[in-house]
Amino acid sequence: MHTANTRTEHRMPTIDAPRRLMNGRTFDFSREVAVMAIINRTPDSFYDRGATFALDASVAAARRAIADGADWVDIGGAKFAPGPAVPIEEEINRVVPVVEALQGSGVVISVDTFHSDVARAALRAGAHVINDTTGLHDPAMAHVVADSDATLVITHSLAEPRTAYPAPTYGDVVREVIDFLQARVELAVAHGIPRDRLVVDPGHDLNKNTLHSLDITRRLGEITALGLPTLVAVSNKDFVGETLDRERGDRVEGSLAAMVFSILQGARIVRMHNVRAAVDAARMTEAILGFRQPAYLRHNQA
Repeated sequence: MHTANTRTEHRMPTIDAPRRLMNGRTFDFSREVAVMAIINRTPDSFYDRGATFALDASVAAARRAIADGADWVDIGGAKFAPGPAVPIEEEINRVVPVVEALQGSGVVISVDTFHSDVARAALRAGAHVINDTTGLHDPAMAHVVADSDATLVITHSLAEPRTAYPAPTYGDVVREVIDFLQARVELAVAHGIPRDRLVVDPGHDLNKNTLHSLDITRRLGEITALGLPTLVAVSNKDFVGETLDRERGDRVEGSLAAMVFSILQGARIVRMHNVRAAVDAARMTEAILGFRQPAYLRHNQA
């Protein structure tokens, strides 16, 4: 029976040191969601197919994302998916000019790389976050980040960088992701990166099939219970397309649904292509959870 005075509480995970200072801005991940925009300086990116490969196009896309409300901008010069290796100098030449162009923009600047040399160059250029989709595959990465004041995103994946990993199998994908992330967090801390500069990402679709990614999303609360801010990269992924039978250009609604569900399970950084839609969905979710007040009150006000 429905009771009018019933109050629904949504239980949130406890995050160790939820207040994070990056680029002069404090994020309180106990009650705040950061939207990370995706900028690919690659000719073969899975979503935009090279639309932002040119420097001016990538900087313009980043500035549009900032105008649309992005809190972070994530710049990548080499995709995770299988393909020919990108020379390190080439990757540096792709990402560093974008980092430099965004100085003073007020957003957190992240660089998506699994090479420690690229990370070092990006940090010298002013990046605030290194987003390593291979979970410290390069053992020097932890040293590079430890020698800075940057944040490190540790992502679960299994394959060697840019190599195929056909038909991945797991006994319990969520348990195995948790074990991997715990081990890599311990490795990062042992190399001098404090926990309050670490973020974890379960790696949706990275060496995982659609059922694995759905299971990770469904049980994300078990991952956010690790106590570190959790990033989810669900935007336009194949698990969304296969679930809904939608091609890459028609996955926005499914991506937003996965994003919102992840926030309800404790995700606090969401890596998204369609920034304005993602920002509105994230801010509405924050308001429903009681994390923020409406922008204004007019409806049925005296």
